[in-house]
Amino acid sequence: MTIEQMAEQLGVSKSTVSRALSGKGRIGKETRERVLALAGSEERKKKKVPEKTGNIAVVMPTDAYRTGGEYFHECLIGICEEASARDYDIMITDVTGNDYSGVDRLIRKNKIDGVILTRTMEHDRTIQNLAAMQFPVAVTGSVDNDFVIQVDVDNERASEDLTTYLISRGYRRFAIVLDYMEYAVNRNRYDGFCRALYQKGIPYEWSPLEFGITKYGIIQNLVRELMAKRIDCVVCGDDIICTSLLSAFLAEGYRIPRDIGIASLYNSSNLSCFSPAVTTVNVQTRRVGRMVCNQLLNALTGKEYQKKSYVDYELLVRKSTDRIDMEQECESL
Repeated sequence: MTIEQMAEQLGVSKSTVSRALSGKGRIGKETRERVLALAGSEERKKKKVPEKTGNIAVVMPTDAYRTGGEYFHECLIGICEEASARDYDIMITDVTGNDYSGVDRLIRKNKIDGVILTRTMEHDRTIQNLAAMQFPVAVTGSVDNDFVIQVDVDNERASEDLTTYLISRGYRRFAIVLDYMEYAVNRNRYDGFCRALYQKGIPYEWSPLEFGITKYGIIQNLVRELMAKRIDCVVCGDDIICTSLLSAFLAEGYRIPRDIGIASLYNSSNLSCFSPAVTTVNVQTRRVGRMVCNQLLNALTGKEYQKKSYVDYELLVRKSTDRIDMEQECESL
């Protein structure tokens, strides 16, 4: 606002405004205060748009700390690597279910420029609220919201490919063991599993299971149930389930893959350490983290970015599903 505009708004002369702002010349105290108050108000208006903080928030599910899921750790490392390379800092907060209070607090206090969610849920309230306020948000996963930047693995296709491979090895009686089905990744993995069996005309036993991974008694009961149903191959939703289930099979004296084959829809370093090592879907998770951070920072800095990107996967075929070795052992007996 110019001196002329201020004078007109206050009903005083331009020289009066000038003297009040400069602090020189005689002018009444009340008039001086009115001029300075208007000048201060205009200055605050100029600063109304907050400056960039140089921070982005990474939202981790609370169970990632409890179960030690390698996916979240590797993803976070990738995000931090990319952020550091581009002179941004990371603020970590967590979320339980649809409680997004931690994210909301960071936004209200103007602590962050954008948010990365490392897990998506069905009817995800955090995403819905961030999208509604048009706050920059990216996810590692897929959501039905065009506002959100998404970097994902085609988990449905990966599950179909793994199951199709297992069918080609002669397995026919399947079970799939998944954790909480409100997670989008688990729904996608289940759909891919079902599609592979449907296309090959194979019936299946679906064994979704919501369980605390530390409750070994529940795992033991599942092992007995699978063997009672004469399942010849079990597909695990992730490395944590697979580690617990495989440990229980071995503790009960079952031989892998002679008594039952086992495979995982997500790889971790644990699965190569078992004897036998586990057939699995391998993803470069650190690359997922780098890519999602890169796309969000591109959006924040006005650069070109992709709303939806995919990271490749590969099947790692190992001894846990090797029916050839099993058949050779039977022939030698």
